[in-house]
Amino acid sequence: MNATTNFDAIIKRQRRFYATGQTKDVEFRLKKLRRLDWWLKNNDMAVGQALKADLNKPSFEAYGTETGVVIDDLRHVMRGLRQWARPELAFAINLKNFPSYGKIYPQPYGISLIMSPWNYPFMLTVVPLIAAVAAGNCAVVKPSAYAPATSALIAKMCAEVFHPAHVCVVQGGRAENQGLLEQKFDKIFFTGSTEVGRVVMQAAAKNLTPVTLELGGKSPCVVDKSANIKLAAKRIVWGKFLNAGQTCVAPDYILVHSSIKDKLMFELSAAIVRQFGIEPMQESYPRIVNQKHFDRLLGLANGENIAFGGDSDLETLQIEPTLIDRPAWDSPVMSEEIFGPLLPVLTYDTPSQAARMINARPKPLAFYLFANNPALEKFYFKHVSFGGGCVNDTVVHLSVPALPFGGVGDSGMGSYHGKAGFDAFSHKRSVLHKSKLIDIPLRYAPYSKFAEMAVKLITNL
Repeated sequence: MNATTNFDAIIKRQRRFYATGQTKDVEFRLKKLRRLDWWLKNNDMAVGQALKADLNKPSFEAYGTETGVVIDDLRHVMRGLRQWARPELAFAINLKNFPSYGKIYPQPYGISLIMSPWNYPFMLTVVPLIAAVAAGNCAVVKPSAYAPATSALIAKMCAEVFHPAHVCVVQGGRAENQGLLEQKFDKIFFTGSTEVGRVVMQAAAKNLTPVTLELGGKSPCVVDKSANIKLAAKRIVWGKFLNAGQTCVAPDYILVHSSIKDKLMFELSAAIVRQFGIEPMQESYPRIVNQKHFDRLLGLANGENIAFGGDSDLETLQIEPTLIDRPAWDSPVMSEEIFGPLLPVLTYDTPSQAARMINARPKPLAFYLFANNPALEKFYFKHVSFGGGCVNDTVVHLSVPALPFGGVGDSGMGSYHGKAGFDAFSHKRSVLHKSKLIDIPLRYAPYSKFAEMAVKLITNL
């Protein structure tokens, strides 16, 4: 049996299960989500071990940025699901349809494909899966082959929580990705690079399949002269070097006001030492996922002015937190998303100049501003387009289930987390309920001058 036949069988099995109507029952969805909650509570150590095997993540970081985020989102969804799934009454029906009322019915798309990346391989797989199940879909889950231990654990989890016709995990690499994208799904949810996102969208277009793309980009971090510099440095270092910089919303580069640049560089260096020690490349420090990405990162740093750090270890695939002082805008390190522990620091003189620098590049997934100036917040939010972000912190907006998370332009389309995730996997079906008691004859042919005047009058009321 070839790969395509296998995929055909998976999709047919899921369509048969979806046709039974079980997933459209809200109590069925809640039952499965509660079972997933039980599994997470009883297997958090196994998740940590898988993440340690794949990326050398310390247990605190594994729970805080993966398992804990999943549990927060899951419980937020379980609390709100019954309300979200109810039909929504639409008011302000126009006079042309009086008397009537409208309702909006959230409906599952059907069979969803979820393709996830390797950098947060558990969280970025399970959070969209929660949304798909909550919205009433069946799902085919494709974890990343670059995180094999976590991929195997996700397959085990889904087998223990869901019927295989409800949620199915496909493991493997590019051949499996290609085989799945050749199938007809009702929804595709992809997290990964912009380059692969374009491939996914092209495949989806063949079947007119709706997509949510969670991509990346060069997320800027602006530090104004009004900022608390020591606190800014501490929070930037934490957000940037979390998971060795392999975070889609990590600050990709700093734009600091020229008057405080030297002070910020000192505080960044001090914060790295406080958080990671004099020799960061220890057992508890995450590694780069593979040698290909390790070599790519060394190539980006090659020839740049290293202000702090810069050491690497080929045997452990670790690169220590590294500050790069004022690279050229057209240099390799400023030409692509870094996705590693290299942090370029550049300067600006006015907010308008900083905004122009940011806007000269594709729209980023995240934007961070450190300032004690509400007027500056308004300025940047008005003049810079980005997916989401923080004021006076980095990355943590990703952990709030009530905040929709997603990109714009090259950094993605659509959003999820909490209610936004439920909406991402739901079609909002609108229905007008019309009364039979009144049937105004003006709309029927033959049309008269009076009818035309009456319609214009009603329209302009």
